[in-house]
Amino acid sequence: MTIVAYIPDLMDRSKVQAAAGGAVSFVPSPADLAEAAGDPATQLVVVDLSRPGVLAALPAIAATGVRSVGFGSHVDRALLAEASGAGCSEVMARSSFFGRLAEVLGGLRRDGAGPSQEVGE
Repeated sequence: MTIVAYIPDLMDRSKVQAAAGGAVSFVPSPADLAEAAGDPATQLVVVDLSRPGVLAALPAIAATGVRSVGFGSHVDRALLAEASGAGCSEVMARSSFFGRLAEVLGGLRRDGAGPSQEVGE
């Protein structure tokens, strides 16, 4: 596993999965993010900041030292600022995230990448 993500929207999931070449493990809840981020194989955590519970999970993710990227509505500047303050490595507007998806996910090792999977289910 190289990328852990909490992205409930299926269309968004499919975009991330395709861009990552299948090296994504989607967790079923924000509560599962810190444990998955603590896995030595995890290189990146991606979160949809608009979902309940995500902001509360960010400090624990940051404590693992793993890079995290969060995306949210460009008009919700308070949410984006709060996520940055909570330890999210990179915070960006949803349109920027999906517009730069290959760049954001680029540079990660692809070795051992298998099909996308659900963690904790």
